[in-house]
Amino acid sequence: MLEHLNRAMDRIEEDLDREIDVAGLARIAMTSEYHFRRLFSMLAGMPLSEYVRRRRLTVAGAEVLDGGRTLLDIAVRYGYTSGEAFARAFRAMHGVGPGEARRDGAVLTSQPRMSFRLVVEGSSSMDYRIVEKPDFRVVGRKARVPLIYQGVNPHIAEFIKGLGKETVERITALTGSDPVGIVTVSDDFSPNREEGSELDYWHAVVAREDAVVPDDLEVLPVPAGTWAVFINTGAFPQALQEMWGDVASQWFPSNPYEARQGPEILQVRFVPGTADAEAELWIPVARAARG
Repeated sequence: MLEHLNRAMDRIEEDLDREIDVAGLARIAMTSEYHFRRLFSMLAGMPLSEYVRRRRLTVAGAEVLDGGRTLLDIAVRYGYTSGEAFARAFRAMHGVGPGEARRDGAVLTSQPRMSFRLVVEGSSSMDYRIVEKPDFRVVGRKARVPLIYQGVNPHIAEFIKGLGKETVERITALTGSDPVGIVTVSDDFSPNREEGSELDYWHAVVAREDAVVPDDLEVLPVPAGTWAVFINTGAFPQALQEMWGDVASQWFPSNPYEARQGPEILQVRFVPGTADAEAELWIPVARAARG
């Protein structure tokens, strides 16, 4: 799969001065558009839209310094509707406006062209299982929070703190099986999963079938489907973040599955007396239709 993904990266470079056809990129990568966007974000550490923006401004920066085109021509070529919009974006990335850069020969920031390769480390293995799960309900409380890639999300911490012990106990009492107990559920992401964009964050359980849901709790129906379940133990949250990277760079390219739309479920159990945690990550997947 990485070979096809790198062909899609080549197409991005060819199309920097025109509209990027993400559906076309997904076809080149021989996967769905949803999986292409999701896998790119996991591998690159940034959404596809952000990478394209930074590559365009990198190439535009070289043209600004070259002096062969007017600043307005460069702005229009790379998709900006006005010189002012281009100047704002240029300054946000490079720390200097395009006029100043051309006049003073400024040192600019560069977003390198990306390519992907599979690194196989024979000394380690990834524990996972594939689960065919019938439809179920997630029951608990949710909040709309901004997406933060690194470190503790203070909005989530504040939300959990405000739930109260009694509410958490009532939610826990509704738990069914696999996974058992309190889980965190992330759902309704923006298409590109940009940092700062919003998502639904649930502090909840996978409820048993006969659970009677109190009026003050919320319900997320989840249709039947296939799930890849990954198990990891290590320092929290670093080990969990590394597991996400391993799923993207090693598991997906080596297995006949792709991500599908649906909530992502995480269960974390802290190891007493240590800074470690046992994490179980549920990702909705489907069999990949690859040639």
